[in-house]
Amino acid sequence: MELKNAVAVVTGANRGLGRHLAAQLVEHGAKVYAAARRPETIDLPGVRPLRLDVTDQESIREAARIASDATLLINNAGISTGATLVGGDLDEVRREMETNFFGPLVATRAFAPLIEGNGGGAVLNVLSALSWFHPSGLGSYAASKAAAWALSDASREELAPRGIIVSALHVGYMDTDMAAGVPVDQKVAAADVAAQALYGIETGLPEILADETSRYVKRSLSAVPQPNAG
Repeated sequence: MELKNAVAVVTGANRGLGRHLAAQLVEHGAKVYAAARRPETIDLPGVRPLRLDVTDQESIREAARIASDATLLINNAGISTGATLVGGDLDEVRREMETNFFGPLVATRAFAPLIEGNGGGAVLNVLSALSWFHPSGLGSYAASKAAAWALSDASREELAPRGIIVSALHVGYMDTDMAAGVPVDQKVAAADVAAQALYGIETGLPEILADETSRYVKRSLSAVPQPNAG
C-alpha cells in the first residue's frame, strides 16, 4: 500500500520500535495516531497521541471511534514477563497472552471494518523469531507470539477479500528496552527494523524477516526436534 497519505494507528508508539515506526511513517507523509496507554508520554512531532490500552477492550473501541479514518493498523505493543509455562506465575502467563495475542486480535477486529470502509489498507503484527523457536525460559512469551503468528496467517486469509493485507514482522534481538541485557553486537537497530517493516507494508509482503536470526529460525522449522537430555 502507499504510505504517503495513509492513516496509521501504531500501538506502543511511545518508545522502542513503535516510536521509530511512527516517526518514519510521518517522514513518509502519513497521518499517524501514536497510541499508548499513557498518551502524555508521546513527544514525537507530527503525530496525534491516542490513548489505547491493548488489554482494555473499551479503550480499543474508543480509539477506533477517534481514529475512524485509519487505513493502516500496526499492532506493535507487547510485553515479555520471563514467565515459564509450567513453573511460572499463571497470572503472568495470562497477562502476556492478553497483551501479545488478544490485544492484536481485538484491535484487528475493531479496526478492520474501518480500514475496509476507507477503501482498504493493511495490518502489521509485530512478532518475533520466538514465534517459531520456543525455549523453556521464555515459554510464555514464545507461546503468545506463536499464537499471534497463527492470528496473522488466519486473518490474512480472512481479510484479503475485504481489501486488507496482513503482514507479520519477525525479528530476533532488537536494540530496545526489552532486550537491554543482550550484548549490543547481537542486536539489530530498531530504526532499521522499522524501515524494513514499512518497506514490507508498501510491497505487500506477508512475512517480513528483519534479521539473520529470524531468517535462520524460519529455515529451521522443518528440522526434527531433538530429544531432551537426561
